Amino acid sequence: MEENMIDWFEGVSENAGAVQTETLRRILEQNHGAEYLKKWLGEEIKIEEIEDGALENLYTSLVPLASHADLEPYIQRIADGDTSPVLTQQAITLLSLSSGTTEGRQKFVPFTRHSSQTTLQIFRLAAAYRSRAYPIKEGGRILEFIYSSKQFKTKGGLTVGTATTHYYASEEFKIKQEKTKSFTSSPEEVISGGDYKQTTYCHLLLGLFFSNEVEFITSTFAYSIVQAFAAFEELWKEICKDIRNGALSSRLITIPKMRKAVLDIISPNPTLAAEIESECRDLETLNWYGVIQKLWPNAKYVYSIMTGSMQPYLKKLRHYAGQVTLVSADYGSTESWIGVNLDPSFPPENVTFAVIPTFSYFEFIPVHRRKQDWSSSNDDFIEDDPVPLCQVKVGQEYEIVLTTFTGLYRYRLGDVVEVTGFHRGTPKLNFICRRKLILTVNIDKNTEKDLQLVVERGAQLLGRADLVDFTSCADVVNQPGHYVIYWEIKGEVEEAVLGECCREMDASFADHGYVVSRRTNSIGPLELCIVERGTFRKILEHFIGNGAALSQFKTPRCTSDKVLLRILDLCTIKRFYSTAYEQH
Repeated sequence: MEENMIDWFEGVSENAGAVQTETLRRILEQNHGAEYLKKWLGEEIKIEEIEDGALENLYTSLVPLASHADLEPYIQRIADGDTSPVLTQQAITLLSLSSGTTEGRQKFVPFTRHSSQTTLQIFRLAAAYRSRAYPIKEGGRILEFIYSSKQFKTKGGLTVGTATTHYYASEEFKIKQEKTKSFTSSPEEVISGGDYKQTTYCHLLLGLFFSNEVEFITSTFAYSIVQAFAAFEELWKEICKDIRNGALSSRLITIPKMRKAVLDIISPNPTLAAEIESECRDLETLNWYGVIQKLWPNAKYVYSIMTGSMQPYLKKLRHYAGQVTLVSADYGSTESWIGVNLDPSFPPENVTFAVIPTFSYFEFIPVHRRKQDWSSSNDDFIEDDPVPLCQVKVGQEYEIVLTTFTGLYRYRLGDVVEVTGFHRGTPKLNFICRRKLILTVNIDKNTEKDLQLVVERGAQLLGRADLVDFTSCADVVNQPGHYVIYWEIKGEVEEAVLGECCREMDASFADHGYVVSRRTNSIGPLELCIVERGTFRKILEHFIGNGAALSQFKTPRCTSDKVLLRILDLCTIKRFYSTAYEQH
């Protein structure tokens, strides 16, 4: 059955250009009566009478490129209860919170049945490619670290939650399990429990109770898996006790529905508990290296989004996985799924994503990095006019533009990708970075990717200690302004080494504007703040308290959020200032 999915994709890839035109036609036929499209295309347009080639030209010449801010007033009207066709002909009843909401205001994005259907489709397609490389047993289980967030209602009565929350509650989630013949280890009451600590405990407990049946381990983002195993290091004794007695800690698990659902599944298993206990004692001496391989002997791989802002967690994830393969999940955003990983055996660092031409209508804005100039522009790219999918060139970087079935028209996603090749007629993309600059004091321009590389360089000096997580801010209150990087470390590190890490990071920013500003002292020395253990967990709890879901949480790599900076500053235990540009 799943081979049919591959045949289908090969077919649409072969004719990606024509499929894209057809996709745009379907979107416009469904929604041309919507207020937003009528504003740009006029009242009289007859989509069905326009020829294919002319349709794309007409659409892209009349409808302007848009950011979320341009569409926000329309989305807000829908949230407030306007049921007229504002963005789509069909009424929108669900709104998603973008996972980018960890910075600043929460962004709403329309979610429709189409969103759930494409999610089911990409999960089945990706599963088909994965099972070619790593066949799994039918009827096996998945240890799935998934978390629904609390949903809430807008003033107009629409349900708001993360896209993953909507998906786990949909019919399509049940169909996915049937079609892929793999079943999540935890019941719905655990997934939607609403307390991430209790949910994590039950996921781990049930995953171990069925440890011999687990075929792979997964979560939306790599962060959630690392978070779960960091918790396991503290919880394993309690979990073993519960497995031995077929019970559930009343101290740790207090939600009645969750307790009942788990206790209905487990039964006393002293033999299994003793085996796990013995393995855990050994694993403790190895700093938990290979815990996944040891405790889930039949797990074929670990599967989650590992690119972009998740890349810093790969080192720790590899440590926990041991010899178990890491497989990078597919490329999507809250707004639309974009591409599938056709080569699951490639290491996450080398993964590319083949665009699925039926999901949305895609355009690509060619972007070129600025030759260092002194403009105060809040961006380090120069752009050309957008091109359609079939005109992209290998080696060129682009910003993605989406036209979706859910009411987003020529919407700038803000992701920069590089085209690395083609799968038949559809481009393969490598995610480069978010376009938005995150660190800038004056003429310096650094992206999340630049920061990530610098932190990696500094962290190489840590020896046996681990960098748990990091974030940054540009301090422009004190003059001259300077960068502040916050590190949480596990293990002992001498102060001299941390001073060297700080110097190394400062010297590693390659941006010309930064280097010149540091030499002239118009940007001050980089500051490295070491925060106490558990600080980033406090940050996570702050966001979850404000309605974020663990399965969509991303540590902000740079923040100006006052509450976050207060947490970071209160938890700072050591400060170091770089000596990289001191005059000798």
